[in-house]
Amino acid sequence: MKKIIHTSNAPAALGPYSQAVEMNGMLFISGQVPVNPATGKVVEAEISIQTDQVMKNIAAILEKAGYSFADVVKSTCLLSDMKNFAAMNAVYAKYYPENPPARAAFAVKELPLGVMIEIETIAVKAS
Repeated sequence: MKKIIHTSNAPAALGPYSQAVEMNGMLFISGQVPVNPATGKVVEAEISIQTDQVMKNIAAILEKAGYSFADVVKSTCLLSDMKNFAAMNAVYAKYYPENPPARAAFAVKELPLGVMIEIETIAVKAS
């Protein structure tokens, strides 16, 4: 059965989608942007600070659903500019010190709210 996951510790959905959906031991987290859930505002800063906020938002959703970063099997990173890849990667790596997930990273023309990064995540519970 499909279960909708929502936490006030991550930004509310900006449209007709859920923060995350869990089904059959799999958690699909919608793309997270660097919005501080306490203020509802974009963290206006360099890519490293924006990436850290995105990862904190992902952590809050993982925790609410009973998962952790160790359960993450795939991430997709969307960047406004590939020049930000190295700085994003340095922050991202701190959240996956061992056995990092599969990942893709793309530069896109534009992201919601004019942010520099968005990350979507898939986690799986080991059976």
